Amino acid sequence: MYSAIIRQVRHKPLFSNTLRTCLTSKMESSSKSYAGSTSDKSSEGNEVVGAQIIAEALKKQGIEYIFGVVGIPIIEVAFAAQQSQIKYIGMHNEQAASYAASAIGYMTGKPAVCLTVSGPGLVHALGGMANAQVNKWPMVVLAGSSDQPQESMGAFQEFPQVEAARLFSKYAARISSLDRVPFFVEKAVRSSIYSPSGVSYLDIPGELVTSSINSSQIEQVSKYQAPPKPAASRESLGEFFNLLKQSKKPLVIVGKGCSYGFAEEEVKKFIEQYNLPFLATPMGKGTLDDRHPLSVGAARSTALKDADCIILLGARLNWMLHFGRPPRFDPNVKIIQIDTDTNELHNNIQSALAIQADLKTVLKQLNENETKWKYDAATQWWNLLRKKLATNKQRSDALMNSKDSSMLNYYSALDAIQSIIPKDAIIVSEGANTMDIGRTILLNSKARHRLDAGTFGTMGVGPGFAIAAAIYCQDYEPGKRVVCVEGDSGFGFSGLEFETAARYNLPIIFIIINNGGIYAGIDTDSFQEMAKKDATLNLPPTSLMQANYERIAGAFGCQGYLARSVEEVKKSVQSALAETTRPSIINVFIDPSSGRVQQAC
Repeated sequence: MYSAIIRQVRHKPLFSNTLRTCLTSKMESSSKSYAGSTSDKSSEGNEVVGAQIIAEALKKQGIEYIFGVVGIPIIEVAFAAQQSQIKYIGMHNEQAASYAASAIGYMTGKPAVCLTVSGPGLVHALGGMANAQVNKWPMVVLAGSSDQPQESMGAFQEFPQVEAARLFSKYAARISSLDRVPFFVEKAVRSSIYSPSGVSYLDIPGELVTSSINSSQIEQVSKYQAPPKPAASRESLGEFFNLLKQSKKPLVIVGKGCSYGFAEEEVKKFIEQYNLPFLATPMGKGTLDDRHPLSVGAARSTALKDADCIILLGARLNWMLHFGRPPRFDPNVKIIQIDTDTNELHNNIQSALAIQADLKTVLKQLNENETKWKYDAATQWWNLLRKKLATNKQRSDALMNSKDSSMLNYYSALDAIQSIIPKDAIIVSEGANTMDIGRTILLNSKARHRLDAGTFGTMGVGPGFAIAAAIYCQDYEPGKRVVCVEGDSGFGFSGLEFETAARYNLPIIFIIINNGGIYAGIDTDSFQEMAKKDATLNLPPTSLMQANYERIAGAFGCQGYLARSVEEVKKSVQSALAETTRPSIINVFIDPSSGRVQQAC
């Protein structure tokens, strides 16, 4: 079967005799012979094809998932991976594949693989590589490349891939020979995980995939060792409590570093033990339940502006936190940073205390401290925060119930969704207004249960992230639902990955908040009138058609829903939740002029 499929992909002159003869037998016997030879390198050994060596090396390093788009010269790697019990998920575009692989890295703390063809295939994956690298998520990218003997000859899809990948990764190398494959794979996986986590790239010359070698010649490499978990010094812990006890208006910012570091239990104990107000960064949401009584996320502007001591737990003072500078922060605020990455310490402003350590380890140290100090719940600071929380909730409730338009707005649509989806759902969100407004309305109760555009602000991540989350849930949390809420523009980047979800029977609920535009659309009558003339000169650059995206689902034997009212949204979500084996699309039409309202300061 495998040989027949590959013959359709590779032209006969390119389809090697080695591969032709070994693919059918290799899939039954090569893995066993390779595994049997690893215990005694000096034994006679057996011939093993390159694709199988790569797959076995990945398996040994703990790789469970490969997302990719197959073709020359790496199709054999995908088949060999499946034979080695690594799950392969075929995507429509390498960019979506790289987003999916990176999401697995964030959710599990260990990388998945993005597999691409040479040249354009790798170029398409660079967007996902950049996103993972900026977010510090582990991922390994494997790309085929032109045969080494044809280098500089204008070979098929020849491209300086290692050089290109270096800008988007922390480690990039070309596998030099079959016997060293395990060495390169171990280093790539280890490099992606060790702090700061990120992307590793391995370039696979085409001839290595189909060549073979005696298994006794293959370098034997053990599985990577888990990264160290550094703790804080006694002096740092003492200074931490000195600063905290002196503070009149403390605030804790829980970043996605806590979530990625699996420190949710320790964070919760720390917050509650010392009775500290906290807010979460967008993907830090769920590390503590958004509904937690000490959460002040809905008063974010006031909390940031007036706090006199801010504790950053795995959060960065970048654009998402206004660089820690006035006017969004008090010019005299004392910053305490705890982060695994030294590059983040004292970045943009000088911190009062910076601790480079494992977050989970340090939080355990803080929780075990003998101090009996606890922040007083009756302070003016807590009273101010509670007042702002109440004020902003009133404004948000008014928008959810607004009758200013016969159509839904962002707030009413998202509130209807929130009222129905399971409390422990994994929420994927993207789109400018959809994502920004959804951060306060769509609530998370568990760590690593929110995936969005992240630090890099990347649009188009939705379907890839959702597919990765659903694949993970199939294996580790069956029955958990994945809800992908995105704007119509965001869906347009990789909407055809809906077919991928259908192919693998992933019950993802795709909800499109459709305003017919980027940021804002225009009403149907105005759109049609402008389009009658020269559309390129008359249609606003932000405009899109307010299309019937729900009809896409029917093409793949799935259910689509169109919702124009709160009742229709709720009914559609309930119906979609009842489907447990197939994806669905809910297309929510909202007022094209609907927008975001800023928090009261």
